[in-house]
Amino acid sequence: MKLDNYSTTIAGGSHWSFIARRGTQLKIEDIQGGANVGVLFYNPYLLHEKYNAPDTLKCQHTFKLSSGHCLYSDMGRIFASIIEDTFGWHESVCGNSHASHIRERWGARDYQCDSNNWKQNGYDAFLVELAKYGLDRKAMAANLNLFSEVRCDASGELRLARQAEAGDSLCLRFEMDTLVLLHTCPHPLNNASEYPHTPVKLQLSLAEPVREGDFCMNFREENKRGFQNNALYHLGS
Repeated sequence: MKLDNYSTTIAGGSHWSFIARRGTQLKIEDIQGGANVGVLFYNPYLLHEKYNAPDTLKCQHTFKLSSGHCLYSDMGRIFASIIEDTFGWHESVCGNSHASHIRERWGARDYQCDSNNWKQNGYDAFLVELAKYGLDRKAMAANLNLFSEVRCDASGELRLARQAEAGDSLCLRFEMDTLVLLHTCPHPLNNASEYPHTPVKLQLSLAEPVREGDFCMNFREENKRGFQNNALYHLGS
């Protein structure tokens, strides 16, 4: 059976992984509001090639990510482009929540005692998904946190300033085959009174072909070079 689209819902405090094929797109929608979606990318055929947050930010002269921005690998290629975004601010500097963050803010809880109501953290969620592909903590990289806006306060400390509202969404177009790891665990700066079990909806479908005047490709000069690197990588395929 051939699928042209697929959708699923990821519960809050959960994790998932899959291979997104070149020419497909992924829409991620916050269902209830307040979601955080941690994301990492890897080349499924060269697993040492992974998402590079510093290059993604510096080559596009930005601290936040939104429509028009491309998401780079550490080989100078583009995993995906952000072709739609209603939220307008996604960060890639704060990393993951860890077990210590969860324990200090919401108390200790584990799966053995609490089943699916346990409080997962982003770091361990990624480790579970990495293990499925023969990878471990050495393969971890600085991740994306979608739907989480961070700003500096008057003392210079980063604070979680805003999160998405119900119905906010982002759409990624994949420019190469990409192993996608994601989790719906809290942002590391989240200080909510209760652990946020916030679900998101995922919709995979075919993307429109990239054309000469493509917004993401022309958003920055570096993006043109990134697309050229992808074209060389795919030459003859």
